[in-house]
Amino acid sequence: MSMKTYSMAIRDVIAEEMRRDERVFIMGEDIEILGGVFGCTKDLYKEFGVDRVRNTPISEAGMIGAGVGAASAGMRPIVELMYMDFTLVAADQIINQAAKTRYVFGGKAEIPLVIRGQQGIGRGNAATHSQSLETLFMHIPGLKIACPSTGADAAGLLRTAIRDNNPVLFFEHKALYPVKFEVPDDPDFMIPFGKADIKRQGKDVTIVASLLYVSRALEAAEELKKMNIDAEVIDPRTLVPLDMETIIESVKKTGRLVVAHEAHKTAGWGAEVASQVTENAFKYLDAPPFRLGAKACPLPFNLELESAVVPSVNDIVNAAKAVCYQR
Repeated sequence: MSMKTYSMAIRDVIAEEMRRDERVFIMGEDIEILGGVFGCTKDLYKEFGVDRVRNTPISEAGMIGAGVGAASAGMRPIVELMYMDFTLVAADQIINQAAKTRYVFGGKAEIPLVIRGQQGIGRGNAATHSQSLETLFMHIPGLKIACPSTGADAAGLLRTAIRDNNPVLFFEHKALYPVKFEVPDDPDFMIPFGKADIKRQGKDVTIVASLLYVSRALEAAEELKKMNIDAEVIDPRTLVPLDMETIIESVKKTGRLVVAHEAHKTAGWGAEVASQVTENAFKYLDAPPFRLGAKACPLPFNLELESAVVPSVNDIVNAAKAVCYQR
């Protein structure tokens, strides 16, 4: 194990996979000499050259379109987006090309493409640079979606994504980049998609959270402990495939569910979790599932207003109290 920042864990996996497989290359805006805005490709061009660490024009549609083409031709491209908000600029390439190509060719055209970048709150990046858009792409068959909350998860999931023969949207969080975590040194360390992680065991309420909200859920669990409420915290790690089995088994034990995410509450991925729990474990529920998400408001520039739009640790605590005190 080594202590690494979240961003360095990502950088090291990219380097290791490029050494392992010459078909792996990365392209994006300012990723060569600058190393990307958040340093996730820092100095890679020195080892691999500019053919495999390729700066692109400011055209997400162009770079993702090129990624689909390269993947279908046998390469294993990684496309770094400066902000995952910009997936919307390339919606046709992602939704109608990357997601569907393998299907429309009867499985013969593999698309081993990783589209990765950061999203979320914490830097006052305002309405078009702070969104959490992972839920939008859950609706599209053919795409896999990973949302790592720790450096180890980022490393293990990214390696799995690069070696997968299907398109993967890899959502990172800007606020996690400088945080240090223990990360396995094994160059073949992988975390399978569709396997949630129980970050904290508990018996009174199940809290499901992803990305930055895993740490907030764990902080809330410590506050709840002072109130004699024992919370279990589950990180799905991937939203597609989604490990509902682990979540449902937890709810069968606790009888209560809170889902907390930074994405907007309305039609957020928490609604899918709550719906599936209701469909498959209704008789075990002692209270209705409780969803927490961002308010129906664009993300503000002002940091205090930004914080007011998204759920707080105290909101998670109050939600857990609400479901636990219902009888």
